[in-house]
Amino acid sequence: MSCFIAKLNHAWRWLGTAFSFFVFGFGGILLPVLVVPVLFLLPGTTAIREHRARQLIHKSFRFYIGMMRFLGVISYQLEGLERLKGAQLILANHPSLIDVIFLIALVPNANCVVKGRLVQNPFTRGPIKAAGYIINDNESDVICAAADVFAKGDTLIVFPEGTRTTPKQPICLKRGAANIAVRAEADITPVIIECIPTTLTKEDRWYQVPAQKVHFQIRVAPKIPISTYLGQTAPSVSARRLTNDLTVYFNKELALNEQSTIRN
Repeated sequence: MSCFIAKLNHAWRWLGTAFSFFVFGFGGILLPVLVVPVLFLLPGTTAIREHRARQLIHKSFRFYIGMMRFLGVISYQLEGLERLKGAQLILANHPSLIDVIFLIALVPNANCVVKGRLVQNPFTRGPIKAAGYIINDNESDVICAAADVFAKGDTLIVFPEGTRTTPKQPICLKRGAANIAVRAEADITPVIIECIPTTLTKEDRWYQVPAQKVHFQIRVAPKIPISTYLGQTAPSVSARRLTNDLTVYFNKELALNEQSTIRN
């Protein structure tokens, strides 16, 4: 009987996952076709229009996360959300495809750095352009755009690995995020994301639904002041040192969380 219930639960979560992907794809097409033009017809500058689009995406993602939780596809636990208030540069590890959905759902006016190939995707092109997200094509352009985000008082989300984490492997960070922090002089707010069991990694397809419900643990850690890395060496050297320190930091935090989970 318990085996039958487990199979029934898995089938329900498979259907819920399929429905969630359908909603995301449909919304990615519907928003730029019907909603975004209305936002752009309202009076205001380009910055104001992008702000409206980011607010819309934020609220849409909050609904989307809530929908997946209601369907029983995922559960989640949040810790330290008060530290997101006034955050400049949010750096997070990247275990799952939906990490960015979580973070944008938690931060009302977040900008983020996205891969250039996402602009070619019909499901993501419209929202990315409407919100004015930063395209990761040229590092110097990204740094200038990031500095402009901070000057406006907005928050920037970056995944310093540059891609999703390979499960059960140490995190390896690229230097781009550290270059943004050092050259734009932005304090770092680390976010530690755990996904148990793993799902929607680079190796997974959407239909490979785990045997048990996926649980996300998202913890906002204390701020890392960038002042420690400024003024003593050349920016490139400081960025290299910061990258190494952040690599050690994230790997240590994830190891501590894993040990805590095992003990509990």
